Amino acid sequence: MFKKLKDGVNSLKKKVEEKTGIKEEEIRPEEIPETQETDEKPIDKDSDVKDKKTSFKNKAKKFIKERKVILSEDDVEDPISDFKFDLIENDVAFDVAEKIGEDVKKDLVGQEIKWREDVGKIVNESLRNSILNIFTSEFEFNRYIKETDKPVVIIFVGTNGVGKTTTIAKMAKMLRDKDYKTVLANGDTFRAGAMEQIEKHGEKLDLKVIKHQEGSDPAAVIYDAVEFAQANNYDIVLGDTAGRMHTDVNLMDQIKKIKRVVDPNLVFFVDEAVAGSDAVERAREFDEAVDIDASILTKIDADVSGGAAISISYATKNPIIFVGTGQSYDDLRKFDPEWFVEEIVG
Repeated sequence: MFKKLKDGVNSLKKKVEEKTGIKEEEIRPEEIPETQETDEKPIDKDSDVKDKKTSFKNKAKKFIKERKVILSEDDVEDPISDFKFDLIENDVAFDVAEKIGEDVKKDLVGQEIKWREDVGKIVNESLRNSILNIFTSEFEFNRYIKETDKPVVIIFVGTNGVGKTTTIAKMAKMLRDKDYKTVLANGDTFRAGAMEQIEKHGEKLDLKVIKHQEGSDPAAVIYDAVEFAQANNYDIVLGDTAGRMHTDVNLMDQIKKIKRVVDPNLVFFVDEAVAGSDAVERAREFDEAVDIDASILTKIDADVSGGAAISISYATKNPIIFVGTGQSYDDLRKFDPEWFVEEIVG
């Protein structure tokens, strides 16, 4: 999982090590200067070569004497620049890649490296802190459900084909297992197979489904589901909506109407982890339109880079609360930032 992003991290560590690492077997006694080097540089056509040799000698001498070298900005500039490109190629948004790169650079410059392998540890810790800071927004879903007045109304938004309806079914199963009475609402009244899909989930999970005829007002369907929940002492309303492209103004207006009419407690954005940078842009657009509260990423078990998760959290300033890990109803896992970062940096 996240193999490409891991490769980028390992490449960064290797490049910094190559810039700064000095092994004892690399140092020959004749290369160590007998006297302190001065700042004066000889005027010579080979001055650049001599400067590099002198720099190495000074590092070598310091390493022999003090068993350490100090990372300079020149040591890390090129490796950090390359690492930013690695991040962007792995679905990390440009501004997020810049932030992570600058965080790592700030931590590395001036560090005293006692042994070559210390570089990897410092890079790991710096990356860990930088990425975890992006995930600082916390949301305890279970506690929220427990403490909020019932019924709790949750609306799910996202584009077509990302697993939104299946995610709703998985969450319904999770809530049912915790003894919450849950009703499903089919707010996707425009797609021919949408009603059939949510009805099948309702039958398999033995859950009530509120639906209207095809083409009816989605806001009215979900509103009726809320009325039903209030009248019958249900705890949760999970409202599906039609998948729509974030660039479709008319369809985005409909989602705004649903929120205005229903006034849900929560709005969850659902997208595929494999969607990469496209998911980031969609998250931004939906957040601007309806002010999403959290995101859920499906297909996290697929061969994903991992960059989308970092970027969506940064772009929306909201947490990722769940990830889909498979096809069964139990394959909905709480998103753990610590687990995510550990998967990347090790």
